[in-house]
This record gives sequence, structure tokens and C-alpha cells, in this order.
Amino acid sequence: MNKVKSITFVALFTALIAVCGFISIPVPGTPIPIVLQNMMVVLVGLLLGPLMGTCSTLLFLLLGAVGLPIFSGGGGGIARFLGPTGGFLYGYLLATLVSGLIARKPKIDKKTPLWILIIASFLGYVVMYIPGVIHFMLTMNASFSKTLTLCVIPYIPLDLVKMVLCIAIAATLRQKCAKVLFESDDTSEDEPN
Repeated sequence: MNKVKSITFVALFTALIAVCGFISIPVPGTPIPIVLQNMMVVLVGLLLGPLMGTCSTLLFLLLGAVGLPIFSGGGGGIARFLGPTGGFLYGYLLATLVSGLIARKPKIDKKTPLWILIIASFLGYVVMYIPGVIHFMLTMNASFSKTLTLCVIPYIPLDLVKMVLCIAIAATLRQKCAKVLFESDDTSEDEPN
């Protein structure tokens, strides 16, 4: 694998995740805004696979943790991980990893079946919510039903739309990403990622 291309793609997708944080719409009654970052972390896993995708999301989280204003609404710093929405940041990493593991590394000569992209996207979103819900319950001392009302139910319709977009974009771009990343790599077909 061409390391320069890999590093470039990891950095590019890290930047895309960060840019999506500036699109943040507050939801009345809850500290959790509507963002595009949750879509991007799933899409990164679908497009780059588990290793490179997880590296992109991890780099995004590390840059935000050291204080760069790249989290939703232009925030940053370690305090974001400790606040009520911090669990969703942990969930971003899980979402990229799970969606990437299911979709696997894209191949130049093999189109990924649509059903795999659907499962990968759906489970990416599911695992993103798990640490988010648990962390919110603990930090806000909220019941499970109240947490679902504040953190999950209002976001499901738009997340379904984002899921469909992830699947459509991945179905279109996975082979193109593979071509750019692995075209001159004779061993890419044998790698597990």
C-alpha cells in the first residue's frame, strides 16, 4: 500500500469529519445537536475500511481532545469527552470500526454487495448510540427512558436519511477509493483490512 496515499486519505477524511462539526443544529430541550459528523464517521468506515477509517476518526478525536475547535458547534478539549455528549464521541470510533469491519477494505475489482453496506451502516449507527446513551445516563443521572427521549428518539428520522446517504455514497465511491489507494499495490487483495 502506498503510505503517502494512505496518510493523505486519513488526513483528508479527518478534515471532512471535522468540517461536518461546523454544521450543528441545536435541538430544544437536549444538549445534543443535530450534526453531520455522525454520518461522516460511518461513511469513513464504509469508504476506507476498518484500519484507515479508524485511524481517521481516532485522529479527529485526538485533535479535538487537545483543544482544536472541531467538535460539534466548534468546540474542543478534553471536557467534551467528560460532558453529557462525550459518549457519542467514543461512539464515533466504534461506529467507524464496526462499519469498516463489516464492509471491509474496498477492492478495485469487486463491488461490495448493497446488503453488506446496509448492514455496515445500520450497525455503525447502532454502536454509536450505545456509549452515548450510557454516558448520558451516568453524567446526567437520567433514567433510560428519559435518555431515549432526549438522545435517541428525536434523531432517528434524520439518522435514517443519513444512513441512506452513507449507503448511496459508499456504493458509488468505494471502488473509486480503492483504485486511488491500491491501484499500484499488488498485495492489496491479500490484506485482511
